[in-house]
Amino acid sequence: MTTPSSDRRAGVRGRPFLIVQIPCFNEEETLADAIASIPREIPGVARVEIVVIDDGSTDRTSEVAWSAGADRVRRHPINRGLAAAFQTGLDTCLRLGADVIVNMDADNQYSGADIHRLIAPILAGRADLVIGDRQTATLPHFSRRKRLLQRMGSSIARFLSGLDVPDAVSGFRALSREAALRTTILSSFSYTTEQLIQAGMLRLAVESIPITASATERRSRLFRSLPQFIGSTAATMVRTYTLAKPLRVYSLLGALLTLAGAAPIVRFLYFFLRGKGEGHVQSLVLGGVLLILGFVTMLVGILAELVASNRRLSELILEKVRRLEIEMAPERELPARPELKNFGPEIDARRTTDRGT
Repeated sequence: MTTPSSDRRAGVRGRPFLIVQIPCFNEEETLADAIASIPREIPGVARVEIVVIDDGSTDRTSEVAWSAGADRVRRHPINRGLAAAFQTGLDTCLRLGADVIVNMDADNQYSGADIHRLIAPILAGRADLVIGDRQTATLPHFSRRKRLLQRMGSSIARFLSGLDVPDAVSGFRALSREAALRTTILSSFSYTTEQLIQAGMLRLAVESIPITASATERRSRLFRSLPQFIGSTAATMVRTYTLAKPLRVYSLLGALLTLAGAAPIVRFLYFFLRGKGEGHVQSLVLGGVLLILGFVTMLVGILAELVASNRRLSELILEKVRRLEIEMAPERELPARPELKNFGPEIDARRTTDRGT
């Protein structure tokens, strides 16, 4: 016996169902152009739908989305951040039965004309996750400092994830249904680097595809300054990697503390053997404290590894629960095409059957 969602995923003659999700926050000026750039017919795809996630916008973003042709609009009552909007989009697309999910921004940095190339590795069965490479080294609207920071950030993300991805923070990416089911974003800032590191830990097949990228007219709403972006991205990468590989991280920190503690102790022993140890007791005390800290840090790493094992079990349970919800529960679709008049709180409430994640 088949369920409505399984019928939907079967597509037409076995061709997949593609949903393009667009997380937005106060994007009324550019959203219509972004939606218009998305092709409604793509070779090898049964059909294409567009889902807009309005992350608590205070302007006419939801109204513009419906007017521009979005098939579904899901609205957060307050602004929860890009990462939360991305996760809400994945959950919504999975409930609607998507086989392939494409994520793109609403600021017209990316072009919908590149979607067919972005999803090609997934349709061919070669990849679970495909990331659009903006080729930032050659972009004329990228400053030298921005290129340098992007190259450094992508290098660190490649090291932490073990994946060869030249543009780690690109938001133009495609996911297979399996990859989306296994993706859980915990960050409150951005999903890009966290998802990449998570994909490496989950051993997903990841590819990069060169894409075109245009300059954006407005300032970023994700961060107020470049130092804030660097700090938030670095914190996300460290936290994500530590959650995934705690024993490695804490063992390294413990080893560094142990080496740092050994140096003053060796210094004390040198003077002690020469009969001058009385004036260097401070080195012995400092070295002992550092050795104890190193030992404790390694013990914390062992405990954190046990917690990480439980986390991996929790992720497996969450994945199975998602599958059961999608296969067995009735679809909770959002209404498609409401009357475009008298937009306000009552209309938004009636039109959005599930406003949270």
